Amino acid sequence: MGKDIELAILFADVVGSTRLYDVMGDLRARDMVSICIDVMRSATEGRQGTVIKTMGDEVMATFPNADAALNAAAQMQQQISNHAGLKVDGQPVAIRIGCHYGPVMLENRDVFGAAVHTANRMTSQAKAGQIITTAATVDKLSPDWRAACRQIDVATLKGQGNEVVLYEVLWQTEDITSMVPGIASDSRAARTTRLRLKCEDQELLVDERHSSVTIGRAEDNDVVVKGNLISRLHARIEISRNKFVLTDQSTNGTFVQASDGEESFVRRDSLQIKGEGMIGLGRLPERGSPQTIRFELEES
Repeated sequence: MGKDIELAILFADVVGSTRLYDVMGDLRARDMVSICIDVMRSATEGRQGTVIKTMGDEVMATFPNADAALNAAAQMQQQISNHAGLKVDGQPVAIRIGCHYGPVMLENRDVFGAAVHTANRMTSQAKAGQIITTAATVDKLSPDWRAACRQIDVATLKGQGNEVVLYEVLWQTEDITSMVPGIASDSRAARTTRLRLKCEDQELLVDERHSSVTIGRAEDNDVVVKGNLISRLHARIEISRNKFVLTDQSTNGTFVQASDGEESFVRRDSLQIKGEGMIGLGRLPERGSPQTIRFELEES
């Protein structure tokens, strides 16, 4: 009997493996692909994952949670991109990775269901060196990993009528080592940092205890702001290693105006918030407006 369970499903494959065989010949190309498969398998098993199957130049794996899947994915990309023996004509061999979290049926050491097909489609959306995932996966991530994801597109997947929001996982950021346990130690600053948000009679702190807040016109947001340019879930602010990151998820974008007058605009992307200033949802913030969110970074 099959068992219904929620898992993170990951597909990883070698980009341009056909070219490898053309350029290098069957024996050397097969050895290179084999090295890549070994790296994928090792990263999977070292990050709580299970290799379900290998198919030529591709690995399919499952993980108990979304963080574990991205920990493995980042390790795969890092190790393959840095591997001295994985170069063709001086260029490194590359892999692409797709990931999705959702319900599957587990049966006879294999998994089935729409979530598996969605994960596979994420791989086909990825370019060389990329990790692509879905909003459903991002929602299951810890704040650190969520801050490393940026929305890049909305796609209608083959065989599915509904649109899927695509996110790229920024595994090459300078401090990725602190997001992937075991690759390097995580050095956190000793100071305590918090972000104070104020909007009319609403006031909220973003800190280590309340590490993520949502902003939008829907009543279930942490900060509710009404307006016809404001999306139901407009933006999210999260703390990541004592840095505060605003991620816009709206149609009309988010404006951030610092106290020194510097203005930034972000739409379906992320932006670090510093100092103090104002946030406008869908329009420039105006001092005294009931739709303006004031922010102030506090340290102790």
